[in-house]
Order: sequence, then C-alpha cells, then structure tokens
Amino acid sequence: MSNIAHAKNHAPALWRSFVLWMLRALARLMFRVQVRGVEHALAGAKAAEGRLLIIANHESFLDGTLLGLFLPLPRDPVFVVHTEAVKHTFRRWSLDILCDYLTVDPTNPMAIKQVIQLVESGRPVVIFPEGRITTTGSLMKVYDGPAFIAAKTGATLLPVRLDGAMHSYFSRMSKGPRKLFPRITLTVSPPTTLSMPEAGSSQDRRHKAGEAMRRLMLNMALTRPASDTLYGALCDTMEHYGRDRRVLEDVKEVEYSYQDLLKMTLALGRVVGRMSKRDERVGLLLPNLVPTVGLFLGLSALRRVPAMLNYTAGIDGMQAACSAAEVKLLVTSRAFVEQANLADKIAALQGLERIVYLEDVRKQITLFDKLWLVCWGLRFPRCVQVKTLADDPAVVLFTSGSEGKPKGVVLSHRAILSNIAQIRAIIDITTDDRMLNALPIFHSFGLTGGTLWPLFSGMNLFLYPTPLHYRVIPELAYDRNCTLLLGTSTFLGHYANNANPYDFYKMRYVIAGAEKLSPTVRDLWFEKFGIRIYEGYGATETAPVIAVNTPMGYRSGTVGQFLPGIEYRLQTVPGIEHGGRLHVRGPNVMSGYLKADQPGVLQPPAVDDIGPGWYDTGDIVDVDTDGFVHILGRVKRFAKVAGEMVSLESVEKLAQTAAPDAQHAASSQPDESKGEALVLFTTDAKLDRAALQETARRLGIPELAVPRKIVRVEELPMLGTGKVDYVTLKRMAESA
Repeated sequence: MSNIAHAKNHAPALWRSFVLWMLRALARLMFRVQVRGVEHALAGAKAAEGRLLIIANHESFLDGTLLGLFLPLPRDPVFVVHTEAVKHTFRRWSLDILCDYLTVDPTNPMAIKQVIQLVESGRPVVIFPEGRITTTGSLMKVYDGPAFIAAKTGATLLPVRLDGAMHSYFSRMSKGPRKLFPRITLTVSPPTTLSMPEAGSSQDRRHKAGEAMRRLMLNMALTRPASDTLYGALCDTMEHYGRDRRVLEDVKEVEYSYQDLLKMTLALGRVVGRMSKRDERVGLLLPNLVPTVGLFLGLSALRRVPAMLNYTAGIDGMQAACSAAEVKLLVTSRAFVEQANLADKIAALQGLERIVYLEDVRKQITLFDKLWLVCWGLRFPRCVQVKTLADDPAVVLFTSGSEGKPKGVVLSHRAILSNIAQIRAIIDITTDDRMLNALPIFHSFGLTGGTLWPLFSGMNLFLYPTPLHYRVIPELAYDRNCTLLLGTSTFLGHYANNANPYDFYKMRYVIAGAEKLSPTVRDLWFEKFGIRIYEGYGATETAPVIAVNTPMGYRSGTVGQFLPGIEYRLQTVPGIEHGGRLHVRGPNVMSGYLKADQPGVLQPPAVDDIGPGWYDTGDIVDVDTDGFVHILGRVKRFAKVAGEMVSLESVEKLAQTAAPDAQHAASSQPDESKGEALVLFTTDAKLDRAALQETARRLGIPELAVPRKIVRVEELPMLGTGKVDYVTLKRMAESA
C-alpha cells in the first residue's frame, strides 16, 4: 500500500522497540493498565486467517497508543486514521514513531476500497467505528463504513473496550471529574464476524451492516458492574465524584451531598438494623424523600431487604404484599401517614409485630452512635457493609395488581446494577443533567430509573412525592432546569395540558413507560414543546427496563430496541398471526416471586419448554427486521370473540382514534353465543358504535373488534402507578 505510513523509514526498528518498551513500562506504572480477555485476542488472531479487523470505542487521544502497546497480536497492526490527524506535526511524529498507519479521507469515495485492500493484505487493522473521541462518555454515532468493510472482506472482528481513559486529561470530556492518572482497562471480547446483510440496494446493505455493528458495540459497551452491591455502588460513586458534590434534593428544598447521604444512610441503617435480623424483609411505607433513599441504602448495607409497600394499593393489596414477604417490621412516618390518610390502612394490616416511625428513629440515635459515625462509619464506609453477594436479594417490589393480587418481586443487587449499566450503555448523561422524579420509589420504574440510575451516575436528582400534581411538576421542571423526566403516558398527558410551552425548555430526555404511550400525548408534546418522547418497555420482574427508544435508535409506534445483554424468544400463540409471547433472559431478570399463597417462599422464574432463567412477560410482541419491538398486547388482554382472538389494546386504540380527547379502556364479559363480548369504557359522552365503525373502516380494523357495549364513566379506575386498574374494570364489565 503506497499510502501506509512509512514509519519504519523514519524510526529504525531498534529505536522503535526501545521507545515502545519505555512507553509500555510508563503506561503500566502511571495508568495501571490491565488487559482482560487476552485469550480472545489470541483466538481472534488464530481464527482470522490473515484478515483481522480490531474495532474499539474511542475515549481519548491515548486509545491508539494503548491498543498498539498492550494488544497481544502476532503482527504489528495498521491503524486507520483521519487525514486531519496527521496535519498536526506532533501527532504525525508520534504516529511515525509508534505505529504503521493508513490515512483516509471519509469524503473520498475510494477510502473504503483502500481499507478493504489493506484488510485483504493480511495485516491486522485497527479502526474506531465512532470516528471521533466521545464527548458524552457513551457510545456515539457509529459509521456504516467499518461495518461494510468487515462484511465485504469477511474479516474476523475483534471488539476491544477501553475503560478509564475518558477520565484523563487526554479525553474530550468537558463534564465530570478528571484524574491525572486514572486506572485504564482493555477488555477484549470474543472474536466474531459480520455477514453481508440481504437488502435490495448497496445503500440498504451498508445501512443494515452499520446497524449490526452498532448493536455489536453496544453489547461490547455493556460491562459487568464495578460493585457487587447497591451500597458498594454508592461508595464507588462518592469516591469518583467527590463527597462534597451536591446531588439530591426534595420538597424540603435542601440540597444533599454524597457525604450527607452517606451520613443519613449509616445513621438510619444502624438504628433500624438493631430492630431487625440479617436477611429480614423490612417493610418501607415512605414517600419520595431523601431520608427514604438513605434508609433504603442503609438497610441494604446491613443485609436487610427493604420491601417497598405500595400505599395506593388499598388494604387488600397491602395485606397481600405484607403476607407474601412476611413483613414483621414496618417503617413509616407519622407526617406521611397523616397527610396520606393511611392510619386506617396500617391499623388493618395483620401480621405486623412492630411499626416504627422515622420521627422516633432520629431520637434513638445515641451519643455512641454519633461517635461511631464520626470516628468509623464516615471515615471507613466500606468497612461498615455486612458481607453481601451480588446475587443476594436487594429489594422486594410488588407488582401493580392490575390483573390480580400483587406479587412480591425479589430483585438482586446484580439485577438492579446490571439494568443501570444497560441503561447507561445507550443513554448519554452528564453531571450537568438533572432528573425530576415524581414516580414513587415503590415502583420499579421510579426506583431504578428515577432514583438509583441518576444517583449512581453523578446526576442531580430532585425527588417529588407524587406524580399527581399536574400543575406543580411542570413548574418544578422549569424552576430547577430539569433535563430528564420519567412518566407514564397518563401523567405526561396531564403535565402537557397544564404546562406553559416554555416549562420544559431544558428537557433533553422524556421517557415514557409502565403503559402504552398514547399517540395523542406523543403528538401533543412534540407540537407544544418540540420534544420527542422516548417510549420504553419493561416489567418489575426485569428491574425494570427491557427495551427503549433512543436518539440513535428510534422508531415511532414501537418501544425501541432491546437493551444490550438481553436475550429474547417469541413463543407462538394460537390465533395470533404475527409475533408471539415474549420471553426474556438477562442479568437484570429477577431472582423470583414471593406470593401470598406461599409466604416467604422464593419461586424462581422458569419456562418449562425453554429452561431456567427465562422470564415469561405475558406480552404478545413482534420484532421487526431492524430489532424494534412492537407491543401487540398482553396474553390476558385478549378476548376470544366468535372463535377469533381480539386484542383489547386494539379496541382501545380504535376508541382513542375516534375520540382522541377522552380516556378509554376495554374489557370483556361472558357471552353465550360468542364466548366473550367486548365492553368499552369511555369518558366521552358522545362516542357511539357508529363512530367506532367508521373509524374501524378507515383504519382497516375488522368489524369483530368494534364493541357493541359502550359504558360511559366520569373517569377510569386508576392505580397509584398511573396504570388503569383492569381488575376493577373486569368486575365492572361482568356486571355491565
């Protein structure tokens, strides 16, 4: 290759070897460089048969040097670099001394052909598919060219992930703490190949290959959580961002630093820990406040398992939760009980041995506790934690009960931290971001997505106790310059209706989950605020996120693509032509259920014909050729009308199209002639069957999906999580 840099002409082999040896020794000394997966590098070089393409994420100006110094390959690789990189004299001299390289101009149509010829020549080739150093800390845009080269040549791909370099002064990260000599790790993934996709045109093939490369790099970006426990993650985050960094605030309008949170965590955990035993499930009935987070982490540090009770579930739901988890000790707050009118519910709960109020916990902090805190706990926080494994229970959450009695979902430390790592791999956030979380912490979306993700990412977090204050929350978003907001479709619709068009001017991400996003809400946010809502999908049992739309992977009407690290299978359902029943497996899947009929007995997820570790979501989904997930409905939310399966969600979609300004929900009732009959509940007083039939004809929906019975209601029954209460609706339908 005539334009492979003539480094060896400028630097004699002996001189280059000496320089590389010195640099390798200095890098090991200063950056404590570790290489993991050496066996994968050797296997990749062996399997390549002369065609090896190394791909890596791009964190800093050190990346090429690190790969050249520490990647064990039988031959020195050739680096593909941008022509702009050699315009600076110092960079050109550095490249001449350190490696062989090929300069390419992306605007030149012959550039890819040059790289293809280089790969086919037999030299290992290193390329950065992002094309530039990250400025977000997450994976940036992945160019199609490297993927097309890999598919065209049939080369063996060797993915390498660099960690730590972005925290150095050689990165382009403008936000977050930097270190002079951060620890750097190179992780080599198993070698793989990328086949040429089937498509009608070369442009489509190139695009599909690029998407496959992006998914490969996302999976590569997913790393094992650095900590095994939630409390350990708090300690890691505090060390990285500094104890004095103020990150938490609630309605009391006091900003708390990591040091303040640690103090609260150790003090509350120590006192409540004396009232409980190791591995005991302790019920928490508390709102979104900083002390709730502190107590949650404090119990976790002492190997107690917080059981987050849903105070909106009613007496029966709370009793089922306490019975399933065998809760004997309940921690709550007098002020909260009084404001939320929970006294009667708590008095009706059976099986509790002790009720503790946070106001009394503070009074039980003794002088000895304070001395222990100052002299030991705050100075050596890691020594406080009781030995806990990654697969030990971290929390018990409870299903919403929208289709039956609430079940206890046991999530391990690994499940929650893995889900946070999966989210961080696809969504870029910085220390300048501020999350507004009004979703209750007893909900998995509010706990993992709204509380622990921002807390462990150095993001600012504002906790608000209820999502129902539709006028207050937009004003808070404006006043606190919030950039991230989570919510259900119902809540987001109310916020939009009550907000000033400028309230969300700082918002970067609005993520919808827990229920299907209404097209009306999606369009309203875009028209009024110019904001695109990113719809996601998950379940309490998966900690909770399974799939989500992102700026790099967005398709309207879907819930996005599966998170990296999640496997899925679709099981055929009789009567459903497209898609199937979704089963998932991944590090974020729950340990098992706790049910009221077998209190305290952990029932692991298992699908008999698939194997252990798989979770049956109960949802009917379809996955398109680009990996986007289309939710068709729940198995339990289908009615068999005249022998045909009719999705109740499609009935609701029909009604929503016919009357977009109203709320609708569908259920079914027994019918002697057809098996089941559809019942539509609506808040629209004028909606009739004729309007539904006309809309169905326009949308191409079969007549069978048009309900004959329409029940008008003032408002739909709702759960505290923002979901429609389908158990109550089912009873209403059967008596309609």
